[in-house]
This record gives sequence, structure tokens and C-alpha cells, in this order.
Amino acid sequence: MDLGIKGKKALVCASSKGLGLGCAEALAAAGVNLVMNARGAEALEASAERIRQDYGVEVVTVAADVATEEGQALVIKAAEGCDILVNNAGGPPPGMWHDWDREDFIKALDANMLAPIALIKALVPGMMDRGWGRVVNITSQSVRAPIGVLGLSNSARTGLTGYVAGTSRQVAGKGVTINNLLPGIHATDRADSLDAGVVKAKGITLEEARAERQAGIPAGRYGTREEFGAACAFLCSQHAGFIVGQNLLLDGGGTNITM
Repeated sequence: MDLGIKGKKALVCASSKGLGLGCAEALAAAGVNLVMNARGAEALEASAERIRQDYGVEVVTVAADVATEEGQALVIKAAEGCDILVNNAGGPPPGMWHDWDREDFIKALDANMLAPIALIKALVPGMMDRGWGRVVNITSQSVRAPIGVLGLSNSARTGLTGYVAGTSRQVAGKGVTINNLLPGIHATDRADSLDAGVVKAKGITLEEARAERQAGIPAGRYGTREEFGAACAFLCSQHAGFIVGQNLLLDGGGTNITM
């Protein structure tokens, strides 16, 4: 399928690896020029160069932490005039409800709620002026079914979900859509971190921890960054203009809900 976005410009945050990289690759395959962002310059440059070689698109890199005002300013400057925004940030660490203090919540909110909102506020007005734009926020399945040990993520990402629910309907009439992608467990560094936590807590092997988690996924496996990226690219396509303010689960059926 031709996604109809060749020649567009996209900012993809946290895209040196994992789900963000999957989104960047899928958009590049559709002919989209990229601004790629991540905190680590070395991994970011390596991923960007591979995308340039594989897909022949323009790629600008910005090594910065978008959870900070300074990082946001750098990314926004590089992304001026962009048509597509993919918000993404690593999740806060797992723990128990009694582990977290106010500062822990502030850090989670900065990274997983306030930074995406800042980028939306900075870049969506230009999209509205041009009459076309796409915003995809990578959140988590936990906004639909909270996960106890991910209380920081539950809180911050659900806050972003509420913001998007209202904002998306205010900008849709100008040709701009805002939607959320809700990943379950995918084969990324984040999954490795969570599995390592299970190993430590239960005293089992990594293989046993993964088998245990996979047993709770109807698809029987972890997702891949490639299939996640393909879903993101579709939401960014010309064919997705009537999808507004939605929360799309990509979790292999692991979240057992009816709506």
C-alpha cells in the first residue's frame, strides 16, 4: 500500500533503538525525511546512517533529552515545518506504590506527559496552518489496564491520554490527527529491563521469566519493532485522516478488555 506520505518530514523521538527506531524505519520506507532524536549520540548516529543507506531519505539527528526545556528547544528547531510528530520516551522504572516520592512522579510526568505536550504545542500549529499533520504518541497498554509495578508510567501516560482526548478533537478540523499507540511487550531493551526485574524478584532464569510473560500473551510471543513501526506509519498516512483521538493496542491480545 502506498501510504501517500513520500517527501513529508517527521520528527521521531527516542528513535535510536526499540519502538522509536521501528517507527523511524517504517516512515523512511514510505519515503519520509526524518529528524531523529535520542539522548545517546553514538547509537543515534549509527541508526540514522543505516536508515540513510537503506532508504535514501534525509535524516537529521538531534542528541538531546526532550524531557528538558533545553532538549525540547533543540528538537523543535530541527523539526520546524514537520508534517509528522512521533512522541516517544523510555518508561520510568518499575517499583511498588510505597517506593515513589514526589520527585519520582515529577520526572515521570516530565518525560511521559509534559514533553509530548510541549512538542505538540510547538509543532501542531504549523501543521494546522498547512492543513495536514499527524501526531502519534507511543504510550502503553497500561493506560487501558494499569500494571501495578508501573505506577509511575500508569500515572504519567494516562495524563497524556486525557490531554490527547480533548486536544485531538479540537484540531481535527484543520486536517491534523492525534492518536496514541499502546504497546504491550515487544522485543526491546525495555522488555529486557522488565524481565530482569522478574528474574531478581522471583529468583528464576531469564528464559523462565520470558516464558512466563509470553504465556500471558494470546499471540504467544513478544511483538517486534517492525510490526509496531508499520502500525505507526499507517496512522501517519494519507489513509488515516478519519482516525481521531484513538488508543490502538498493540499487545498480542494481552489486555483482556472489550473496548
